[in-house]
Amino acid sequence: MKYVVILGDGMADYPQATLGGKTPLELAKKPNIDALCPVSEVGLMKTVPCGMKPGSDVANLSVLGYNPKDCYSGRSPLEAGSIGIDLKDTDVTARANLVTLSNEANFEDKSMVDYSAGEISTEEAKILIEYLAEKLNDDKNKLYAGVSYRHCYVMDKGEIAGDMTPPHDITGKPIKEYLPTSEQGKRYIEVMKKSVELLKEHPINLDRIKRGKNPATSLWFWGEGTKPKMQNFKERFGISGAMISAVDLLKGIGKLTGMRVIEVEGATGNYDTNFEGKTKACLDALADGVDYVYIHMEAPDECGHHGDAEHKIFSIEQIDKLVVGPIKEELEKRGEPFVLLIAPDHPTPISTMTHCSDPVPYVIYRSDKKVDSGVLSYTEENAKATGVFLEHGYEITDKLING
Repeated sequence: MKYVVILGDGMADYPQATLGGKTPLELAKKPNIDALCPVSEVGLMKTVPCGMKPGSDVANLSVLGYNPKDCYSGRSPLEAGSIGIDLKDTDVTARANLVTLSNEANFEDKSMVDYSAGEISTEEAKILIEYLAEKLNDDKNKLYAGVSYRHCYVMDKGEIAGDMTPPHDITGKPIKEYLPTSEQGKRYIEVMKKSVELLKEHPINLDRIKRGKNPATSLWFWGEGTKPKMQNFKERFGISGAMISAVDLLKGIGKLTGMRVIEVEGATGNYDTNFEGKTKACLDALADGVDYVYIHMEAPDECGHHGDAEHKIFSIEQIDKLVVGPIKEELEKRGEPFVLLIAPDHPTPISTMTHCSDPVPYVIYRSDKKVDSGVLSYTEENAKATGVFLEHGYEITDKLING
């Protein structure tokens, strides 16, 4: 038996007045997913446990089969695993975004213009982070380059600030009321202020401005945590696993759980990603003996954060056309029974441009055991109408494997 999880990050949404009262899932042309619904289990699952924030870290851990309340210790330590940072038990890490802030002279008066510095390229970001590291690193605090705007700050025997705000939650808002107030938080602010001065005239930023792109004007710290304790995926579930993603968070989860982490050329984490490349990587891994492949696609989430309904719909359509359809067709040709799970990790509504904790719609298709769901298309409302509800989302992997 082969298992494939096709995860459209942030794919679920709310009905939007600008979309005629529909959601992107309702408007997207997705014939392959819709064709699975009548013969699959369709329902809702709660991926964010009560009392936890609806981050992609918590939600993807759930979909992967791990109870976040047992193993979650913060977002940035998971990303550190992807970058290859060997954390000590006493380290504290923070996600360091390269962001675009408005140009007021006083740091506290600035607003969050762009949490991703215009989706800055990994190549440009690496130059900027290495430059900042040269100026800011010391014996106890070190900055490491990651992917695009996502980087990592590690503090030896550090402290948790505890009141850090994700920059994608405050797009367009003044930062003053979201700055941390603890002693550690004040230390973060000092580093951010230094980064503003260092980045101001950097050639990379001057060139981005010339090209009409948002410059990376500051670091922004959030997502703190300590070294996580993650059970090996194969030991936990008895099958081998592989992770395919463009983002450090999922690659880090994959590495920390002992999964094979597969790099795909042209995987960007946005709607211009290499969907076909991810499909090929999945099918190759399954042919090479891997039992379970988790394909994570960030594109719908990024579009949700930007309030971009058009490209969110486009991303869903690409997932249907270039991932779901070809994978099902090829696995049918191979003749081995397989299970497909199609789901988001959490909703990222285009109206709010941030994550929420609402349950998400899922489809489980078993090639050797079709069921009559009565559902004709994959939407939030249709999934809710089935009455099927998985209260603990982390039980989904056991459900896939054991039925």
